[in-house]
Amino acid sequence: MKKLMTSAGLALCLSGLHLGVCAQTSNEPLTVVSFGGAYGAAQKRHQIDPYVAETGKKILFETYTGGVAELKAQVQSGRVQWDVIDVETVDLERGCSEGLLETIPHEVLLPGDDGTPAAEDFIPEGLESECLVAEIVYSTIFAYNNDTIGQSRPTKLEDFFDLKNFPGKRALRKRPQITMEWALIADGVKPEDVYRLLSTPEGQARAFAKLDTIKHDVVWFDSWSQAPQLLNDGGAVMVQSANGRVFDAIKQENKPFTIVWDGHLYDLGGWSIVKGTPHFDEALDFIKFATTTKALAGFQDVAYGPPRKSSLALVDKNVLPHLPTNHLEKGLKVDSVFWADYGESLGEKFNEWLLK
Repeated sequence: MKKLMTSAGLALCLSGLHLGVCAQTSNEPLTVVSFGGAYGAAQKRHQIDPYVAETGKKILFETYTGGVAELKAQVQSGRVQWDVIDVETVDLERGCSEGLLETIPHEVLLPGDDGTPAAEDFIPEGLESECLVAEIVYSTIFAYNNDTIGQSRPTKLEDFFDLKNFPGKRALRKRPQITMEWALIADGVKPEDVYRLLSTPEGQARAFAKLDTIKHDVVWFDSWSQAPQLLNDGGAVMVQSANGRVFDAIKQENKPFTIVWDGHLYDLGGWSIVKGTPHFDEALDFIKFATTTKALAGFQDVAYGPPRKSSLALVDKNVLPHLPTNHLEKGLKVDSVFWADYGESLGEKFNEWLLK
């Protein structure tokens, strides 16, 4: 909780001799950044709004498209505009190792509603990084529109790359992460061998060669919120998407979409604190609230699994079959260490490949 400024602190602030005190005790809003869409709406409903209501604090809730480029620019320039950021673990290791994110003291996290200490209540991966507190388990899947796909229905990841039997545009996020793993799996590589192979020039060439087979039929997008839109308006017959985006469209809007779980890549997403924020204490206070049992159970709205066991007990039994954790045998865990090591170089190669 934000402390009131003492008279001594106020004097220092006004004299310009203690700008840190000035910034940290001002009534500036906390800037929280995430991905928008149905996911962002769930965050606002179960984390942002309840926190504002309980504390009376102000939050600016903004969106971005992921990656570390903008984060890095802010930190390196010393002009930090964000305080709390939702980070995908494909970017987490790099952000943490490059000093773009603050260390979060996990011992201050609140216990579960059943009294279980946070260290025991979170799944091990949820607190694995010193720079993050997990809030969801999600998957990147592909989905199709029942009304536009045709008579044959895709059932496996290879079908996403099969233009002969499933003609039409495909939509993919404009990043090498996930897409390159998919290319190798669709080309016959066993999931357990994907990252070993993708770390070699031969494996990378094989992935790009597989992507070449659909390149001219790919619609590239930047934001996850675009995926269900492309599926709905006929911009693509199959789309890569976070599972919750498609689930929300089916549940809330009755869209005729089907999720294919084969070859999905599952991962954790969570809250981090931007390095150099003058509002560290306030950011930590928000994260403590936002990762409580009740708050995390709210992500059942968009079929993202909670990383706290006490939260899972609050999930509607009808939603459980739609959670990524119910389909782990068909998927592969994203290797965030791999992307920390190879993300920059593969990003450059991917962008070069796009321009060919």
